Amino acid sequence: MRLSAMGDVAMTVPVLRAFVYQHPEVKITVISRPFFKPFFEGIPNVVFFAFDEKEKHKGFLGLLRLFQDLKCLEIDAFADLHNVLRSKIVRSLFALSGKKSASVDKGRAEKKALTQPENKVFKQLPTMFERHVKVFEQLGFTVDLSSPCVETLFPEKAVLSPEILAIIGQKNHRLIGIAPFAQYDSKVYPLDLMQEVINQLSESRSFGTAYKILLFGGGKKEIQLLDSLASNKENVINMAGQLKFQQEFQLISNLDVMLSMDSGNAHIAAMLGVKVITLWGATHPYAGFSPFNQPLENALISDRNQFPKLPTSVYGNKKVEGYENAMRTITVDSIIKVLNAGKQ
Repeated sequence: MRLSAMGDVAMTVPVLRAFVYQHPEVKITVISRPFFKPFFEGIPNVVFFAFDEKEKHKGFLGLLRLFQDLKCLEIDAFADLHNVLRSKIVRSLFALSGKKSASVDKGRAEKKALTQPENKVFKQLPTMFERHVKVFEQLGFTVDLSSPCVETLFPEKAVLSPEILAIIGQKNHRLIGIAPFAQYDSKVYPLDLMQEVINQLSESRSFGTAYKILLFGGGKKEIQLLDSLASNKENVINMAGQLKFQQEFQLISNLDVMLSMDSGNAHIAAMLGVKVITLWGATHPYAGFSPFNQPLENALISDRNQFPKLPTSVYGNKKVEGYENAMRTITVDSIIKVLNAGKQ
């Protein structure tokens, strides 16, 4: 069970792919919001159960109905990958009925020590992927996410539909996705600098191939900003509002690289086996939310010498006075260099 947010749900996918590959005799039922169903399609032995938070499964009585619905599936064990009040209630009901249950340890004390302004304990914490693996170990299943197994954890690239190709043209360019937004402003790279990144990429060629730059986002305000970033550039396309989510998902699987903030788009691209470059402001990869299977050099981090209180937050929801310009210490040249560091 993992209900939200988009990036957190996406981070369960590589672990589940590894699980079913290494334990083909086990069937997994994923309980999540209907919007996230495409994440799990095509994974062998995985079925999706839609959590109806607005009606059937709303409130305490709704959680009791959810438990009764799940009991009909003859579930043997319950893995709580969310560990919030709703999932705790369902987990407790399974435990009281005699079923095995386990929950994720979010490491709240460790994360507090990492983000506190004074006496900061600056060290790499276990990743969320490692924390998810621990849950399955509590239930008696080992899951190996190491390099020799990693190639089995990604789906094949989707075949692009005529509707997508009508927008982006034939794939005879190197496709770069850019997702310049995040839930909180402290995780968003300044748009004037992002404009310079886009300008340089739109004029460049790599490996003898021209770039095509696809911009991702959502909502009226973001669409307008993306239109501005793409303005007057034939090889820069604003994808926001043009595709259904499942089509966007298929397009991301065909990217050569995704440039993203610490946000859900980074995790979606990573779970599809795409190279991901991430930009970090108030948050930091040490908190355990770096995208799956991405080397640390793909994470460009704001300068801690100039801004020693970083990271100031696990999720980016805390504003610290004087730290508004922390991400300006990530240079345009450093982003271009990492984007050009290899072809994937």
